[in-house]
Amino acid sequence: MPRRAAQENVLKLTKAAIAGVSLAPGQSERVIWDAELRGFGYRLRGSRGFWVIRPPRAGGKSSLFTIGAADTIDLASARRAAGEKLAKAALGENPALARQEQRAQAAVTLGSTLEQYEKDARKRMRPSSLANLRTHINTHWHPLHGLPLASVTRSSVATRLREITEESGPHASVRARRMLSAVYVWAIGEGLAESNPVLGTNAPTDEVRRDRVLSLPELALIWRALPQGDFSAVVRLLILTGQRRDEVAEMRWDELDLDARLWRLPPSRTKNKRAHTVPLPACAVDILKSVPIRAGRDLVFGTGSGGFSGFSKSKAALDRQVSLEEPWRLHDLRRSAATGMAEIGVMPHVIEAALNHVSGHRAGVAGIYNRARYEAETRDALSRWGDEVERVCAGK
Repeated sequence: MPRRAAQENVLKLTKAAIAGVSLAPGQSERVIWDAELRGFGYRLRGSRGFWVIRPPRAGGKSSLFTIGAADTIDLASARRAAGEKLAKAALGENPALARQEQRAQAAVTLGSTLEQYEKDARKRMRPSSLANLRTHINTHWHPLHGLPLASVTRSSVATRLREITEESGPHASVRARRMLSAVYVWAIGEGLAESNPVLGTNAPTDEVRRDRVLSLPELALIWRALPQGDFSAVVRLLILTGQRRDEVAEMRWDELDLDARLWRLPPSRTKNKRAHTVPLPACAVDILKSVPIRAGRDLVFGTGSGGFSGFSKSKAALDRQVSLEEPWRLHDLRRSAATGMAEIGVMPHVIEAALNHVSGHRAGVAGIYNRARYEAETRDALSRWGDEVERVCAGK
């Protein structure tokens, strides 16, 4: 009897044969095995059919594994998939473990990976860089958050980059592309990904040059086009002092001694964690005296919980007013100030001291033993540079 039952449940699976399969009264399911491909079968449960395989296991024990529903996968495709899976099982692959790995991979989405990357980045990124990262995560790459990390393809990245270019411009797309590539490099190191789908995609535009130096005539065009408000004051102070953007944007009144023309930055506010005193040119003091002091607020610029924000929109509006031959970034103003001071005869070690830049003359052995602050020299350098800017930019 068992032998006859086995024969009755084995036949060549065809569309016609499958259509004739039915359940006996009281029967909940039935499996018909293919006479040609051993281990491949059709399982009828209720009113739905499914393609299944039963690979051999050690000791003769075996289990059924579903390939897919018969109403969504045709017989030829199911037979082909069954053959591949049975061959892998014959070579030692465990279908149950493979399925668990697939489910685990599907659970690791781009969104969850970006969340992990952000948590890791909090330990090493400055607040402004972290804010930019969150913009990329929550805005630029948000449409792909639900995709499994392993399923993000070069095509999907390239398509999204084109969309970012249309929505936010080519430079935002370039930065979003660079950020996602960094995430995948990190994910590969963490064992979350095997490859980087950003590699091979086209950059939406050329990167803005990192050695850009604005000439005095260019600085004058920018200076004169700046509107009234905090953005104008911040940009002019960047030109005059050569300090970093966030240091100026998050400036505090208790750091300033305008009578002595000094701005004292604590270690917590500098990139290199070194206290830094900036002698302010006279025109910088005039700018700061024109900024209204807001009641209950120690920050010089901005109105929210932090310093001035909104650089991207303000810079884009400025670029529409002033069209230079080459694109530029706010960080280029720091390089331009350093170059401008060199052109009026300021010595390199004094420029580095004025900008709180630890390299060259202030790095290595020289930096360890030479702790001179060059206070008189930096005051003279920034004063002379301020006079030059005022002469050319402000027309005084």
